[in-house]
Amino acid sequence: MSVPIQNQLQNAPIDSFACYRERDPQPDKCIATYVWIDGTGQNVRCKSRVLDYKPKKAEDCPVWNFDGSSTNQSSGHNSDCWLQPCAVFRDPFRREPNILVLCEVYKHDWTPDDNNKRHSCKKVMEEAVVKESKPWFGIEQEYTLVDFSGFPIGWPQGGFPGPQGPYYCGVGYTKVNGRQIVEAHLSACLYAGVKIAGTNAEVMPSQWEFQVGPCEGIEMGDHLWMARFILHQVAEDQGVVVSLDPKPIPGDWNGAGCHTNYSTLPMRQDNGIKHIEDAIEKLSLRHDVHISAYDPSGGEDNKRRLTGLHETARIDQFSSGVANRGASVRIPRHCSSDKKGYLEDRRPASNCDPYVVTEIIARTTILNEK
Repeated sequence: MSVPIQNQLQNAPIDSFACYRERDPQPDKCIATYVWIDGTGQNVRCKSRVLDYKPKKAEDCPVWNFDGSSTNQSSGHNSDCWLQPCAVFRDPFRREPNILVLCEVYKHDWTPDDNNKRHSCKKVMEEAVVKESKPWFGIEQEYTLVDFSGFPIGWPQGGFPGPQGPYYCGVGYTKVNGRQIVEAHLSACLYAGVKIAGTNAEVMPSQWEFQVGPCEGIEMGDHLWMARFILHQVAEDQGVVVSLDPKPIPGDWNGAGCHTNYSTLPMRQDNGIKHIEDAIEKLSLRHDVHISAYDPSGGEDNKRRLTGLHETARIDQFSSGVANRGASVRIPRHCSSDKKGYLEDRRPASNCDPYVVTEIIARTTILNEK
């Protein structure tokens, strides 16, 4: 029997900032929290500044900088990196009139940081043929709630819970751990303006999923990264760590993915199934290229997850099918019946960069790169 999260969190930090978050807004000031991806390509950083006005869009926000030598993004002798605002969200923690500002990182000479994948993704999404195709994405972000040692919350000390089966979409004290974090995250994303679409408990206990989308083009990466940032901060308040490891627990336990639902305008129209099947054929011909792009380690992280077990396809083989969750790419049952809709690429790992994933899908299926 698992240890309820409430028992583990009884000594968790108290939200001492609650009274400040509930204060009356200062109409002449706006706190802007700048958020960016650091040198790992997986973690987010943030810092805040007080503005004398409230920006309405990214272009209204001043360019800022930070010490890149402390985030593995520059050397100490030339440490300043640029923060270029690219998307603005409402701040669900400090509330109105304060904002969250998603940023791209540039080196001192204004060349993109090595982990600024948004820069190249935006170029692809702005190509005329891509814009005409109106690519929509919806990403299912799986994650695991763990303690400071990396062990899932609610699991027995030094042991394991019962086998998988009762936890997926589970309800009840012994079935799920961390629902208060999930609910707080959902509410915070809705307040922020993130296009979050839903949540559910996953197959492994203490593992959850949220969905973002549909988003068109570059918006997919923007909204997923901001949803991740908000999740980390919500969990921080509860003394819990969010793990995006694709296989956090070895053995007979499900891994964590970032299943990517994708369609173009022709796929969504009548008889779009032909365009879906054409896209799947193109994806099959570049399987290895996509695998190397679907986690930040060039496919090494996914080797632990894509084994052909636990609702995955083998990493070294491409497969597709209708309603087949053991395939590389799945056509949902209703899309097959309606003969239009979308496809689901089940290969991206939970720690993937959505800018990289959406860019390569567009390159392969729309720009016909070989």
